[in-house]
Amino acid sequence: MSVIAHVDHGKSTLTDSLVCKAGIIASQKAGEMRFTDTRKDEQERCITIKSTAISLYYELPAKDFEFIKQEREPNVSHFLINLIDSPGHVDFSSEVTAALRVTDGALVVVDCVSGVCVQTETVLRQAIAERIKPILFMNKMDRALLELQLQQEDLFQTFQRIVENVNVIIATYGDDSGPMGDLQVDPTKGTVGFGAGLHGWAFTLKEFAEMYASKFKIEVDKLMKRLWGDNFFSPAEKKWSKGGGEGYTRGFCQFVLDPIFKIFKAIMDCRKDEYVQLLDKLNIKLQGDDRDKLEEGGKPLLKLVMKQWLPAGDVLLTMIAIHLPSPVVAQKYRAELLYEGPQDDEAFLGIKTCDSTGPLMMYISKMVPTSDKGRFYAFGRVFSGVVQTGQKARIMGPNYVPGKKEDLYVKNIQRTILMMGRYTEPIEDVPCGNICGLVGVDQYLVKTGTITTFENAHNLRVCTFY
Repeated sequence: MSVIAHVDHGKSTLTDSLVCKAGIIASQKAGEMRFTDTRKDEQERCITIKSTAISLYYELPAKDFEFIKQEREPNVSHFLINLIDSPGHVDFSSEVTAALRVTDGALVVVDCVSGVCVQTETVLRQAIAERIKPILFMNKMDRALLELQLQQEDLFQTFQRIVENVNVIIATYGDDSGPMGDLQVDPTKGTVGFGAGLHGWAFTLKEFAEMYASKFKIEVDKLMKRLWGDNFFSPAEKKWSKGGGEGYTRGFCQFVLDPIFKIFKAIMDCRKDEYVQLLDKLNIKLQGDDRDKLEEGGKPLLKLVMKQWLPAGDVLLTMIAIHLPSPVVAQKYRAELLYEGPQDDEAFLGIKTCDSTGPLMMYISKMVPTSDKGRFYAFGRVFSGVVQTGQKARIMGPNYVPGKKEDLYVKNIQRTILMMGRYTEPIEDVPCGNICGLVGVDQYLVKTGTITTFENAHNLRVCTFY
């Protein structure tokens, strides 16, 4: 999956929460480290220039299995999430295209203060054209509360406006009757997240519905529908209503925003007795050095408390595992877009069924510079078969025509490597559905190409750079 958004909407900062959850960086540094900004100029300028890949391991809690609607192997709770953090600047949109081609799902990040911007629309359009399923995350909620001091109802209207704008873009470029079905994002289905990447906290309506489900004695998915839109609740009458009226408050404001606003207000106003009581109610216990921050209050404490109460890593990885398609599901409807050849040959069927016993079909989407001057890793995705260290393969450039020898090299792959942000790990073999790097292919390819073991294979379609 890739993380896409407008410039400075917080992609790399948000990615830190995911990397931290996978145990690759320390939680104190998450949000400030921007692990996926690997180059020196990216760190100095605080912008992402190149898209960076990282593989994360996640174990989904058993209670979340029922929310997975796509087909999957029973009793498997382990997920490997191949994530690509992409740049937002319009000048680097070719990097976004290269990232989207090798992924199946996209986390679209929108700053809830600025709303949907130009580049948000551009990257969403690219994603839908490549048949990539989007989910939405509204970032920088801390700014809405601390800088803009928005009221609860205004914040709800802001969120609703962003969801509507994103859905308008999806409806404009998407096709409901197409092979992917309905792509609209909907908070009541759990495909919309809210939070603050810098402070490391996030939630979807599912998290709050789970907190209240036992209190209301109602199922989680039914309660999620009530926590959004025009559903009002009266605490005095203990009744829900569609129209509102006196004594009724919007469900989202009362049950989701109110607890968050209370914590923010108590901690930022340094009302110690109030926030200690709140932490007790929420069962948040601060250990060791963190107890000193309890005295001081202010932003450092707020960050700690929110991160413990609503950890962004868990919420986002759960959302990704539940709603974004697995390679097996996605390649069924992406195969015809990916492959140039006939739709009944071995290579096409291998891609369509994501078959690890089929012929090797791998698309190289870009070259990544190595620490050796002038050498590159070929970065791409295996769509069919398995790529192995030392394997003999056909390296086909974009000008290759089946049956001719032009732009074709039959060479050995020196090494297969796993890309982990700023580090690389050597690995024996990589099965289909995964993203990896290859050593020793850079002499034969300029930028993109296809690597295969099937003699009659056609090329995988070259990226159209928007």
